[in-house]
Amino acid sequence: MTTRIHEILKKYPSELLDEWLTTMTASGVRRDALMKEGELRDQCADFLRLLTRALEQGNVSDTTASVYAPVRELLERLSRSRSLQGFSPADTATFIFSLKQPLFNRLRGEYVKEAEVVAEEMWCATILLDKLGLYTTEIHQRTREEVIIRQQQEMMELSTPVVQLWDRIVALPLIGTLDSGRTQTVMETLLQKIVETGAEIAIIDITGVPTVDTLTAQHLIKTVTATRLMGAECVISGIRPQIAQTIVHLGVDLADVATKSSLASAFSWALKRLNQTIGTGGQGQRALAGKV
Repeated sequence: MTTRIHEILKKYPSELLDEWLTTMTASGVRRDALMKEGELRDQCADFLRLLTRALEQGNVSDTTASVYAPVRELLERLSRSRSLQGFSPADTATFIFSLKQPLFNRLRGEYVKEAEVVAEEMWCATILLDKLGLYTTEIHQRTREEVIIRQQQEMMELSTPVVQLWDRIVALPLIGTLDSGRTQTVMETLLQKIVETGAEIAIIDITGVPTVDTLTAQHLIKTVTATRLMGAECVISGIRPQIAQTIVHLGVDLADVATKSSLASAFSWALKRLNQTIGTGGQGQRALAGKV
């Protein structure tokens, strides 16, 4: 498909820019609370300039062609920034769609005596701007998904803190559902903390885990196994009566894993395991009775 649209863009750049901004204002597309007028004008001017260059090659149908690469790069930057600024996908796409009216008006005025040419050029312009508008929607959605994934990862890291309770004792309190992705984060965080502190006992507290099913139990066993491979013992605390019944009903084998009903019980078990005691003055004292 060939087009004369680039002739209009080259002949009336400033007029199209002003009319485009006016159209966005009249249709309510502009969001002055989110973007200043000067920034919007610069974006429109850059788009018109790059689109004119691309159309000089005569290609109006294939927006994936190399000549449109600068246009796509610009739209990608605009879509990502608008997504982070709070614009909706519809707002971002309509930014491109709103150029249709000024462009159609100029085409009708330029080829007033050539109705067939006007119809053909308007159809070409519609296809072109629709494709570019939809492209901004794809980028906008992709950016939102990336933000959501990043936030989920950050929340996952924050929800799996490993704390050092005592000399050679660390604890990992779990809250919420334990799925495959989170299990990997739990393992990495716990193992890294064991290396950093030289811990010999790790307490995994599941008081905040609402339910334990077969998959959750398997994830716990994997974490225990990984901890043992690092040379540390592992104890699971927070085993409530209903969770104990569920584990038995599911037939999950935790026979070789130390379990306690509370974090306090697990901590007491860990102290005895390491032959340590807590003095009455609040200071930790290491019992030497078991020293070889």
